[in-house]
Amino acid sequence: MTRQRTLLCYGDSNTWGFDAATQSRFGRDVRWPGLLQQSLGEAWHVVEEGLNGRTTVLDSVLLPGRNGLEYLGPCLESHAPLDAVIIYLGTSDLARRYGMSATDIARGAGRLASVVAGSSAGVDRAAPRPILVCPPPLGDTEWRDDWEGAPEKAALLPQRFGDVAGALGVELIDLGEVTRYGSLDGIHLDAEGHAAVAHLVGRTLARLFTAAG
Repeated sequence: MTRQRTLLCYGDSNTWGFDAATQSRFGRDVRWPGLLQQSLGEAWHVVEEGLNGRTTVLDSVLLPGRNGLEYLGPCLESHAPLDAVIIYLGTSDLARRYGMSATDIARGAGRLASVVAGSSAGVDRAAPRPILVCPPPLGDTEWRDDWEGAPEKAALLPQRFGDVAGALGVELIDLGEVTRYGSLDGIHLDAEGHAAVAHLVGRTLARLFTAAG
């Protein structure tokens, strides 16, 4: 009998499924991890681990518990054994309050990938495969003071994430290849965006794990 693989989707509100139109949560049949589970079927167990406002490595000045680095270790152990970990963070870090450059945001995401690669949360206490996800371009909207400069920084993320992924030797998924954030608030996926993310992640998993056997 073929062993079921496990994927951890570690992210922010765009993994949680925040719907900018209703200010609530998309249903599981719309959220990209849910769509991914549907497409992968019984071969994979997809774990949703999204939290609104989660950053790569910073504490939120507004809400507790949003530092992605601090929670990642316990989260890995909680869901072990894992075959792969999707790290889809960086959008919250674009907020003006954090003062993060595009380079710093990419390096923060890279720290999380290094934690995964150095963990024993995989099968037989090996490390799961970390997969970095670069956020897509921001949507066209009127930017408030707290997001001033975010579109310009976001435009630099693909190159910066590429540099970090290359240095670490980890897989990178650039969401800008298939989607961008919606125009209602500019920082969240709409339903079509969730579908595009699920499709691209699914294709990546098929390529990586078919080759791995």
